[in-house]
Amino acid sequence: MTSANAGLAHDIAIVGGGAAGVLVAIQLLRQARKPLRIALLEPQPVLAQGVAYATPYPEHVLNVPAQKMSALPDQPDDFLDFVAADDADERARLAPAFLERRRYGDYLRARLAEAMVTSTATLEHVQQSVVTLHRHAGRLHLGLQDGSSLECARVVLAVGNRPRPLPARGASSLAPGALTGAWDFEAVRAIPQDASLCIVGSGLSMVDAVLSFVATGHRGRIQVLSRHGWWPQPHAAAAKLDFDAGQLMSLGLRARLRVLRRAARKAMAAGQPWQALMETLRPHGQALWASLSAADQRRFLRHLVRLWDVHRHRIASDVHARMQTLIDSGQLRVHRGRLDAVMQSGRCVRVAAVTRAGKELHFDVDHVINATGVELRVPTMRNALLTQMLGDGLLQPGPHGIGVATVGDGQVLDAHGQVQDDVVALGSLRVGDLWESTAIPELRGQAEHAARVLLA
Repeated sequence: MTSANAGLAHDIAIVGGGAAGVLVAIQLLRQARKPLRIALLEPQPVLAQGVAYATPYPEHVLNVPAQKMSALPDQPDDFLDFVAADDADERARLAPAFLERRRYGDYLRARLAEAMVTSTATLEHVQQSVVTLHRHAGRLHLGLQDGSSLECARVVLAVGNRPRPLPARGASSLAPGALTGAWDFEAVRAIPQDASLCIVGSGLSMVDAVLSFVATGHRGRIQVLSRHGWWPQPHAAAAKLDFDAGQLMSLGLRARLRVLRRAARKAMAAGQPWQALMETLRPHGQALWASLSAADQRRFLRHLVRLWDVHRHRIASDVHARMQTLIDSGQLRVHRGRLDAVMQSGRCVRVAAVTRAGKELHFDVDHVINATGVELRVPTMRNALLTQMLGDGLLQPGPHGIGVATVGDGQVLDAHGQVQDDVVALGSLRVGDLWESTAIPELRGQAEHAARVLLA
């Protein structure tokens, strides 16, 4: 599958070989009805190992039950077919389970390999980063990291997520090894068991880091710092409610909150967990976002996004219980505060923060873990290709500066608002337009639709 013939003309090029890129490749191979040359440009030797599925460690599990993780919209049980085959008892056991994330990467690679065998199209994995895109004589020319180029007719931007830099003075001046990214799984696991830690950020990346520390028998104190001090809530077994999400579409943000709070209280009074309401809303996330005014979208991003995230992006109940046990024992403590600075102080790092009340917080720790999440704004993504395309007017930032501006099935708008049918984006690049755009249910749908557009 790996190709050294990057200079040959291709019909379609996919930039990025994480989950989003692999899902598009699978759909292109499945839908193709004539010979095509498809290039998948990903510098890593193993595909489907973006941030989410690169972890090799068993403590990192999916945040969604296996029964909802099919890569194929027309085969909702396909992931279960992969992990349990024809064993009915095993399927029943695994359907509601939160499986190891590394198994999902295995699954995506297996389905890609199968699609390659049966397709009329061919797929080549070009192990290069794409750094530029230019138009010439009706074709697209991709400049690669090694100085070579690849010519194609259409391009898919599936660049995935990039970690956000630590937002603190002094971060670039810390001693080597004092600051570790939460997604650097091996480095996190290599931290000494008795080290004192400060994890900045309290979302899913923080949970991953803590799980790694638990797996290695970590004994040191763990301080978690985030502006609100909220961390992901647990999943709960719940049937969908008899709740009409359509009633929310004409309401403003504040009115929606009132309706949702009443519905949650009503559900809990009837013996249902509040998670039932979130499950009921889940298929309507994009419509709910699109029906908000631009002003209400800005209010949501400014005031409510973190509250939404910890209820929407939940974790397995047993993972939540393990986290709570650490908090109850005093080994893990969550603080509310805005990070101000990190300063080397001998062998330690002094972390300085300020609470909402203006009180100063200080922690002296051995290591700082950056778990502040992903960068969604193109100008600060540190992605050479997107920076060049933005500078040359081949794309524009999406709503509220998030992602890139797209229409329809992901066609990218240039700086003048013109639709580029030959450049399609998906996944995190469409968050500004769609909001719900990074989970597998959205990615598999976007991949299917993007392939249809690209093959038309």
